[in-house]
Amino acid sequence: MKLARRTAATALLCAYSLLTLPALALADTDPETGETILKGEANGKDVTVRLPNPEKQLPLDELRKFTEVFGRIREAYVEEVDDTTLLENAIKGMLSGLDPHSAYLEPQAYEELEESTSGEFGGLGIEVGMEDGFVRVISPIDDTPAQKAGVQAGDMIIKLGDQPVKGMSLEEAVNLMRGKPGSTLKLTIVRDEQSAPIEIDVKRDVIKVASVKSRMLEPGYAYLRLTQFQAETGREFVEAIDKLEQDNGGKLSGLIIDLRNNPGGVLQAAVESADAVLDEGLIVYTDGRIQSSKLRFSAQPGDETDGAPIVVLINGGSASASEILAGALQDHHRAVIMGTESFGKGSVQTVIPLDETHAIKLTTARYYTPSGRSIQAKGIHPDIVVKQARLTEVDNQPFFTEADLSGHLENGTEDGKTDDKTAKAAKDELVAKDYQLRTALNLLKGLGILGKSKESAQ
Repeated sequence: MKLARRTAATALLCAYSLLTLPALALADTDPETGETILKGEANGKDVTVRLPNPEKQLPLDELRKFTEVFGRIREAYVEEVDDTTLLENAIKGMLSGLDPHSAYLEPQAYEELEESTSGEFGGLGIEVGMEDGFVRVISPIDDTPAQKAGVQAGDMIIKLGDQPVKGMSLEEAVNLMRGKPGSTLKLTIVRDEQSAPIEIDVKRDVIKVASVKSRMLEPGYAYLRLTQFQAETGREFVEAIDKLEQDNGGKLSGLIIDLRNNPGGVLQAAVESADAVLDEGLIVYTDGRIQSSKLRFSAQPGDETDGAPIVVLINGGSASASEILAGALQDHHRAVIMGTESFGKGSVQTVIPLDETHAIKLTTARYYTPSGRSIQAKGIHPDIVVKQARLTEVDNQPFFTEADLSGHLENGTEDGKTDDKTAKAAKDELVAKDYQLRTALNLLKGLGILGKSKESAQ
């Protein structure tokens, strides 16, 4: 029906043109714009008329429908609503209906977005998204009230305090989660392994996020944790590697980069972090409909670790910028990716200011890894799948050995005993409690032994 009306309108335009400009004939259709091109002769001159593509014109029926709904709400809604509120709600709905990440940013939300990229903001300390009308926890941020209270990546929040989440927009839910530091909010959560909803009380606080944390696990083997990507994360990443090498007294034997539950953040920070451990090559590219969304980022010469083996840990809470870093290192075979499949947020959001206090956050492109893989809704699949687990070490009775035999031969060295302090490092509490981290460390050690064997053979 719509197409018939549009075709009729085009026919009328054509008829009008033919009446006013005789000798015109249908020539062609522009393949790029879809415009109808009429060429001919009028008054002894060559004339070209371009008719707009009807498919790209504003749909009149839908505009009439919008106007009718707008009027009905103004007249019949139970409470009086001013026109400004109705129009702003229409804008919110137009953006939220596109995808879970596009949004209309009113003054408070706009200010909060700027705060989150700087690394200090108020709230519970969780990265969230909407799924099936509920709030899904992408990841709790390290050292925040939510993490300390036991909120986990993948949790589905169904109630905030006494208010059901179903029917709320993401912005409304986030506003409820934010509040005065020191106040408490009860989260009702559905968790996969739990048969019934659980309730968790979280005390709000000012969230200050340190984006880079590092330490030596054992001599030669370093651990670097990225909690999220802020404006200064790239520089802090390089500084942390330099500090680890100083603490080690030279080149590292291996590095673990922990991106688990890293919700992402600033694209440039992820690019700078990848550049720090890559010598060359494409890091990531983005592609969208407009020219400004078509970007490519490549590494500059220089590897801060001097080629040290790297293991990157990811899980379902690793999203966006953290997937860019993991994907780049995986495609360049610069690191072994270990853990579980990442979240799969491979879209680019651009914040477009409308005025000093309002903006829209609009999805404008998709991320692609150097090999051309789209991260969107697929995520990064680890090279080695290692699920988190709890391990209990069994204390075994000591074995009867050669040294226990009466009259055994001596070792032949000055001291047959080994020094436990130098033969093996003391147990690290972090490694002991974290199965994935322990597995990553063991892999690095294996790669180190293999590397030394190859050097000896040469």
